[in-house]
Amino acid sequence: MQKKKYLLMFVSMILVVLLAITGCGGSNSNSEESGKKDKLIFAADRDATSADPHATNDTQSLLIMSQIYDTLLRQNPDTMEPEPCLAESWENVNDTTIEFKLKQGVKFQNGEEMKASDVKFTFERALKSAHVQHVVGEIDPEKIEVIDDYTIRIGTFEPFSPMIACLAHPSTSILNEKAVNEAGEDYGQHPVGTGPYKLVKWNKGDSIEFTRFDDYHGEKAKIKDLVYRVLPEPENRVIELETGGADIVVDVPPNAISRIEGDSDLQLIKRAEFSSNYLGFNLSKAPFDDVRVRKAICYAIDVNQIVNTVYEGNAVPAAGPISPGTLGYNEDLELYEVDLEKAKELLAEAGYPDGFKTTLWTNDRQDRLDVAEIVQNKLRDINIDVSVQVLEWGVYLEKTANGEHDMYLLGWGNNMGDPDGALFGLFSSTQLGTGGNRNFYVSSEVDELLEQGRKEFDTENRKQIYKECQEVIYKDAPCLYINYGEMIYAAKANVKGFRMHPAMAHRLWEVYFED
Repeated sequence: MQKKKYLLMFVSMILVVLLAITGCGGSNSNSEESGKKDKLIFAADRDATSADPHATNDTQSLLIMSQIYDTLLRQNPDTMEPEPCLAESWENVNDTTIEFKLKQGVKFQNGEEMKASDVKFTFERALKSAHVQHVVGEIDPEKIEVIDDYTIRIGTFEPFSPMIACLAHPSTSILNEKAVNEAGEDYGQHPVGTGPYKLVKWNKGDSIEFTRFDDYHGEKAKIKDLVYRVLPEPENRVIELETGGADIVVDVPPNAISRIEGDSDLQLIKRAEFSSNYLGFNLSKAPFDDVRVRKAICYAIDVNQIVNTVYEGNAVPAAGPISPGTLGYNEDLELYEVDLEKAKELLAEAGYPDGFKTTLWTNDRQDRLDVAEIVQNKLRDINIDVSVQVLEWGVYLEKTANGEHDMYLLGWGNNMGDPDGALFGLFSSTQLGTGGNRNFYVSSEVDELLEQGRKEFDTENRKQIYKECQEVIYKDAPCLYINYGEMIYAAKANVKGFRMHPAMAHRLWEVYFED
């Protein structure tokens, strides 16, 4: 009897073990329960503001959009050459019109099929948004023509050389008309795209959760779940990477680089990006409407010191808005030499012999906070009393777009990899405020050169136009450039397939974990 009891207990134990092996963990060979991680945690410094491509143009939001949506064309992260995406092919009908053949059978994440009518709806809607005018503003709404369900023509007012680059920008992501209309004003929090990931939950200020879109028309996401974590403090991001709370982290602080390089469980990933950081002036306000005041500030600030102290040499000092490696980069522009006497003379000429009081705005990025402190100290040497104010990211973008600031610290990402993308939004008088020109800079000479660059198709001619344009901007000093961007990320050693996009439109769906 006792032996029978023990036999039954033994059989029960075997059954429990078998159930554990063949149960929910065993049925999903690609689940974390089976020992294979299927969640990618990407940690960034701040939250996105919206997933509506026409409601914002900040870098974090564009990164999020790149996972949810597709564009007609996509740029190869390595070469920046255009590749087919929702458009299988395209050809020039004439010098202002391109015809696109759309991929058939593409599904939106609400089950609707993507057709040419959605493309038409998308661009007509985009043209009404001030946020993306620097990308789509040359498109003529009268020249958006649906030929059939899978053929569409898109035309511009005049010949427009950056057109192909613009159509790969995340702000031209194709939307589903039904989804946009159903969500109304809340669409930015409830996006519906054709992309490899779909948004599941947005915990504002904390995280954004995605899951793989199994009906994706292209190569499916290699990792099922994606989490975008918001970790503002750089050191906290590194600690989370070391302790397993993140798999990829952005903007590694300089003092943590050697630590990561010495850890066999981690990898450091670096790449130059098409971006720049700058100190901007609001030219619509006195005293910044006077070029002598702006020049005085430029002569008081040591850009090299900022790069060496804040970035510990892991950045390139910048003299102009177009970064090296981009068409039109002007290597002849020189950094301002620190000259406090000249700065004081310029202030006196402008009517401020005793200096003045002003404010400098920034968001809570640590590098910008450090730069703000240096600027504050340096301007004290020429009797400019600077009060630094730190604003929440969304509020910061809104208030600087409204022109409520004096000076501000910001960056500009050239998401197109074309010189037009580096200059037009920042310096065209048609883009004041929301469009990107938060300096409220107006120059008829710059406007004319920008228009020439957009109409010119010869590469050498474009290069010269943009070099000349930068020289005018440099002379007018609507801002002081500090450094060209370099992406310094870190990841777990087993993270593979991560190709950094120089405009930060990273293809996170290509990432996988090495067993």
